[in-house]
Order: sequence, then structure tokens, then C-alpha cells
Amino acid sequence: MRFFIPRNSRGSLPVYTDIRNGGTKYIISIRNVQGKLDSLANDLKQSLFSHNSPQASRLKVQVIAQRHLVISGGRWKNDVINWLTSKGF
Repeated sequence: MRFFIPRNSRGSLPVYTDIRNGGTKYIISIRNVQGKLDSLANDLKQSLFSHNSPQASRLKVQVIAQRHLVISGGRWKNDVINWLTSKGF
């Protein structure tokens, strides 16, 4: 596998939300990713939503601080967790 996302001490995936600007900006972060973050970012962009959907056009994925991934553009925490679970994490 090109990347690995270990579970936290409670057994959950390290996917967190941050709401800013009085609730108008919703950010999802995936922390402590091991391996190639660029590969994870590309996989998320290509397969989280179908290519012609409005969600895919709003989806923005950024690599932060060598081990964190930040996703913005919508309230997709559950979608990200389901996607990671389907990949075997």
C-alpha cells in the first residue's frame, strides 16, 4: 500500500472537523498519514465523488505539514470515513 492511516487510541480513524468563520467554513482533516500523501490526495479527488457531480467540483484537498491532509468544500466527514473504511483502514 502506498499510504497507511493508523487508528487512534480509541480505535477510530483520525478524521476530524474544524468549523470556522461562524459556521461558514467547514474543514475536514485526516491526521498522521504514513506514506505518500499525494497518492491519498489524488485517490480522494478521483474516487470520493463521481466526476460530474457538484461535490467533485467543490472538493479541495491539500497536504499540510507532511503528515496531515485537509479537505474543504463541504460537510463530507462521514463520506470520507466511509471511503477510508471501504479501502480497508
